[in-house]
Amino acid sequence: MTSRWDSFPGRPAIAGRRRRRPLALAATAAVLLPALLSAAACGGPAGASAGADDELTVMTWAPSGTGSADRPGMTALAEAIGRDVNLKGGLNGHRLHVITCNEHNTADGAKACAQQAVDAKAIAVLGSYSQWGDAFMPVLERAGIPLIGGYGLSQPEFSSPLSYPVDGGMPALIAGSGRQLVDAGCKAVSLIRPDTPAGDNLLGYLGNALRPAGIKLLDVKAPEQSSDYTPVVRKAIGKDEPGNCVTSALAAEPTGNLLDAYRRQNAKNTRIASVIGSVQQSVVDSTGGDSGPLAGAFVTSWYPPESAKTWDGLRAVVRSQTTDGHSIDVSDPGVETTWVAYEVFRVVTDKLSAAGKPVSAKTIAALLDSGEGVDVGLTPPLNWGSTNMLPSTESPRLVNTWVTYQVVKGGRMTLQQPGFVDVRWVLTGARSPS
Repeated sequence: MTSRWDSFPGRPAIAGRRRRRPLALAATAAVLLPALLSAAACGGPAGASAGADDELTVMTWAPSGTGSADRPGMTALAEAIGRDVNLKGGLNGHRLHVITCNEHNTADGAKACAQQAVDAKAIAVLGSYSQWGDAFMPVLERAGIPLIGGYGLSQPEFSSPLSYPVDGGMPALIAGSGRQLVDAGCKAVSLIRPDTPAGDNLLGYLGNALRPAGIKLLDVKAPEQSSDYTPVVRKAIGKDEPGNCVTSALAAEPTGNLLDAYRRQNAKNTRIASVIGSVQQSVVDSTGGDSGPLAGAFVTSWYPPESAKTWDGLRAVVRSQTTDGHSIDVSDPGVETTWVAYEVFRVVTDKLSAAGKPVSAKTIAALLDSGEGVDVGLTPPLNWGSTNMLPSTESPRLVNTWVTYQVVKGGRMTLQQPGFVDVRWVLTGARSPS
């Protein structure tokens, strides 16, 4: 079984839990997304006049200067995309006007960013990272502005009729982690998760994944920030017996402290797992690579590993002169989600232009609602039509229920098996497929 994503010709395969089925689609070359001249945190764009007829104005926001929630790479990438697009002639003759905003990891900050998008007459908010969906989504809804590819931290991103998430958020990740551990032969699983309402929800999804296999689940609540997670790790490991597994769903910064505590316990028999966002390649590197606590760890992700050829377009922009000196981590799932969101926007504008339709907030939402799939080659085809909605009152917009299984091998995050795995049945509480 190969674990190299780039061993597939251009397009990923779709995998089931027991049987992998190749996706019969034509190979797609990585597309280099164009972009804009833009401004930093909540400032106006340099050298562009908002609202001009030949411009398409979009916004990306994320917190900066707040601590562990910071995602400056997302706004830096949005600006780089904008510059790159415009250097290449724009999108179908339109200049891309990218506005970025620092939402400061506060409800007021998120609401202010959304209002700035309204004031700038943005036709879409792309990418973006905020846990304050209750604050920003109503502002976008009143103005009719679609959110494409929000990171998925808040419930409104999976329920608002104007939200088009490109990933399955934490629910898909933790459900996928559970199935990955079932396949690994775990007999007992401990979940280290935030002591928050959102963390409470994760316990249910993981339980759905483990229950068909009769695997015991231990809930280990942890503070969102701590300099010493030793008591948490000790509880999770327990007797350190063969078949013990631990999976965590904390942010990247506290995960580093958690791994320090795990290393000190010197557990010989307990297998460790996590989800993307908690663990990414930069975390593997900073904790010692193949000699660190993540050696052999299982990781569930929304996307292919950052080393995959499907990210060539993203890497090209990050390595170009359009980043304005900003360091952008290609392995950051926030950066990757922003890239996917802009790629979706590119495909949508291409479709609208080919049909002779204007590109506006209204026409973008109408196309996405039509049930016409959007395929950017980095996820299975995305479809927000009514027949593809998740049968859930809380998260109907969670249409991408596919994840990838990865493992840390030789100090690198690589595919454990090729292609995507669908965890829709776990998210809906349905019976395990045979």
